[in-house]
Amino acid sequence: MRAVITGTGMYVPPTVVTNDDLIRIMDTTDEWIRQRTGIEERRFVEVGVATSDLAAAAGKAAIADAGLEPSDIDLVVNATMTPDYYFPGPAPLIQHKLGLGNIPCLDLRQQCMGFVYALNTADAFVRSGQARKVLVIGAEVHSCLMPWKSWDVLLGREAGPVPQEEYENNTLTRGRTVLFGDGAGAVIISAVDTEDKGVIDSLIHTDGSQVERLWTKGGGSAFRPFFTSEMIESGDITPFVDGRRVYALAVINMPQVAIELLGRHGLKPDDLDLVIMHQANLRINEGVQKRLGLPDEKVFNNIQRYGNTTAGTIPIAYHEARAAGRVSEGDLVCFIGLGSGLNWGAILYRA
Repeated sequence: MRAVITGTGMYVPPTVVTNDDLIRIMDTTDEWIRQRTGIEERRFVEVGVATSDLAAAAGKAAIADAGLEPSDIDLVVNATMTPDYYFPGPAPLIQHKLGLGNIPCLDLRQQCMGFVYALNTADAFVRSGQARKVLVIGAEVHSCLMPWKSWDVLLGREAGPVPQEEYENNTLTRGRTVLFGDGAGAVIISAVDTEDKGVIDSLIHTDGSQVERLWTKGGGSAFRPFFTSEMIESGDITPFVDGRRVYALAVINMPQVAIELLGRHGLKPDDLDLVIMHQANLRINEGVQKRLGLPDEKVFNNIQRYGNTTAGTIPIAYHEARAAGRVSEGDLVCFIGLGSGLNWGAILYRA
């Protein structure tokens, strides 16, 4: 049995935050952000909207797109780094909100590589015969990690300006905070008796020696108590990105793993019809594209509109690529990512 994507869906919150909006609370410019990241805007939820809410909305859309009912789903694999609560993870909450019944639900914590690992896991369940209809989701609410206080100024509900000390503190973390957005993407994986389509193969890696290149320093069992007010004030609860090092690792490891995976099947990058990369930074994706020698029509990016939605980027991008007619039956697609852990890898898929 092959794991075939038979439906896709996505959900992003309606509130759009542009680069110009961020100028209200920190020292930055639209040009500064675009030049370094390619990002033009991102979406943020309202207070009280959690990761499971976005995931459930994306999951509902994917189930409908596949022509299924909630009762048809027999497994949920959810990837996120921003759970609603410390525990449990969002998957049981998603199950309840979608009315899926008492089916097994998994949460994976591979951060930016979350969806690749989740799809890999769903493929394993299908190949082993343990599942036939799997809902795979990548969902994040990053706005909860932003160290900002003057949200009403950011969103234009108050005139401002923000206090000078707060403005300076916001500027200290701008290299991180401008990257992230909220959103969710989902796919339905169906077990299909075929050799012509579905997940062909995957290749994933981890290098724990690089953890501090991309991590959230504050919060966890390494501290007592788990969280402190100092972590919030210092910005340690906000994801840290060693931009130059991560860029170097990404533009080497991402094309390398894709080429290795293709080589196991006697294929080359030229054989690919479409590449969907994790949308962390447009400059990274352009570097990977160049190393793979791919033309623009074989690469799909949407980070410009949503920023980095971590586990949500690949399923959101694949859904939009399908909707735009960029994926045809029989196309050879490669999903590639790199993220905290350090985790990286690729999945080869025949549409």
